[in-house]
Amino acid sequence: MPARRFFAPLPPMPLARAAGLGAAGLALALLHGQRLLAAEPAPAAAQLLAPGGAPVVGQSPAPGAVQAPATAPGVPADQQLETPQALRSEEASLAKQLANPVASLISVPFQFNFDRGIGPNENLQRAALNIQPVVPFKLSADWNLISRTILPVVVYGGAAGAETGQLNVGDTLQSLFFSPAKPGPGGVIWGVGPVALLGTATGQLSGIQQWGLGPTGVALVQRGHWTMGALANHLWSVANNGPNANLNATFLQPFVSYTTTNAWTFSLNTESTYDWQANQWAVPLNLVVSKVTKLGNQLLSVGGGVRYWAGGPEAGPHGWGGRLVVTLLFPTR
Repeated sequence: MPARRFFAPLPPMPLARAAGLGAAGLALALLHGQRLLAAEPAPAAAQLLAPGGAPVVGQSPAPGAVQAPATAPGVPADQQLETPQALRSEEASLAKQLANPVASLISVPFQFNFDRGIGPNENLQRAALNIQPVVPFKLSADWNLISRTILPVVVYGGAAGAETGQLNVGDTLQSLFFSPAKPGPGGVIWGVGPVALLGTATGQLSGIQQWGLGPTGVALVQRGHWTMGALANHLWSVANNGPNANLNATFLQPFVSYTTTNAWTFSLNTESTYDWQANQWAVPLNLVVSKVTKLGNQLLSVGGGVRYWAGGPEAGPHGWGGRLVVTLLFPTR
């Protein structure tokens, strides 16, 4: 869930064109995933055991059948993922939980994004490190609260004036999701709550000099190797201390991912923002491959991929960019 970038009003791009470009690649993956989900037998029961944050699916074995062990080595019972036998390793179970934005798993992602073609003359580059701690809290036997924070650290290259090569902090995005400890009908996992944009930017290019507030929500399903869902929020200005127009923006992040038997995850998403003041979309498409592994005793996920800006303001990024992600994992022992 990357930090937002909003731009001053520019000549509008047709909404249908921007949205169509942004959704085209994702739609193909979603259609393929839906066919696989439809072909896969539905589990007899689905349950999210707090604070596991991932559905536990169990099927009664046929009479006389040998039942596989129901636990994954090194993973507490309340974090077990009883999907196909191959997904029961500690690493694969954690990889599956990482695909769920409201999983009850403490994690600290460090997400590095590189974009280029920025500015009226498309001669700026931006490198941003998003520090994104996720901390779950168990409110009761039925409800969890998940805190997700995004703190960007940004540096611009090229003709960025006094800020060229200068390290700045961006605006902080803080989301809180109230999420049931068990999935709803059809195995749907969901969470809703408030989101706030905190005006912590230390540079003119790294933030929008505003404070914002609004609602956020996420819904997803996990079945077998697949995770499919969407996250969204909307922000309005509550304090505008800068020259930019008042904040009025919608963020949409549909996503689909596939986790293999040996803890590789292939994920595709868009992180699209619609600026209602400028009537303008910003639509990056992200394809990332990651792997859960261990470095000494530390569990972590390491990944990388590409991003492509399918639409956006003239002053926004253009063309191809890159993404690297290192996520520290802290499962309950």
